[in-house]
Amino acid sequence: MNANDPNSTTELDLKRLESQVDQLIQTVERLRQENSSLRGKQQELMSERAELIEKTELARSRVEAMISRLRAIETG
Repeated sequence: MNANDPNSTTELDLKRLESQVDQLIQTVERLRQENSSLRGKQQELMSERAELIEKTELARSRVEAMISRLRAIETG
């Protein structure tokens, strides 16, 4: 095959294109897996955040109750 042969050039172009498509397919698959992993991690973090908010609210109400009792003792 001659370098100036249009068939040779077309075949090289097709091989290059095929290689690029394969790379894109691999990239898409990697990004899908990464996205899935990140969504799972986000869900875990959201659950953890909700638990922490609940614990914080419970602690806040206990502290407020203690303050109220201390004030009642002071005035009583």
